[in-house]
Order: sequence, then structure tokens, then C-alpha cells
Amino acid sequence: MAKGMFIIQGNLCSERVRIGRALQSPPMTQEDLARKIQLMGEEDMTKLIISRIEKNQRHVCDAELRVLAKALGVSMEWLVGDSDEVSIPPTKK
Repeated sequence: MAKGMFIIQGNLCSERVRIGRALQSPPMTQEDLARKIQLMGEEDMTKLIISRIEKNQRHVCDAELRVLAKALGVSMEWLVGDSDEVSIPPTKK
């Protein structure tokens, strides 16, 4: 990617991805989230990518935003900070 290609630095969901993982019962690790997303068909999602997203070192495309929200059981609006309402269903074991 060319430097300066994006107008906005970082991404809107970095903090909310971390919070969304912590709100799971039991809390979800970056590896757990990556594995869940891989099982949803996004084989390229890794723990390193989740880490870079949370550290605001990697942009998130719209398709990734959708799968992150689905994997965390939250809305895309909550994930980008447009909503404060979150209701996370219990994680199945």
C-alpha cells in the first residue's frame, strides 16, 4: 500500500475489537477470535492481524469489519463507535 493512501490514520474499531473480546464469557483471546473468524471462512485472519488491528497499525476493510462484528456478536455500528448499546450473547462451549 502506498504511504498516504488513506486520509484517516488507523481505524475506527481498534479499541472496540479489544473490548468486544474482553466482554465475551469467558474472555476471548486474539487467537480465539482469529480461529473463530477462520472457521467462518476467512482463512487469512490471524492472531497477528487481530493484534495489528487492535494496536491501530492496520486498516480494516468493510468485509473484515462485518466478520469481526459477527464473530464478536456485536453490531458494526457498535464496533466503529456509532452506538454505545452492546448486547453480547453468551459464548457457546
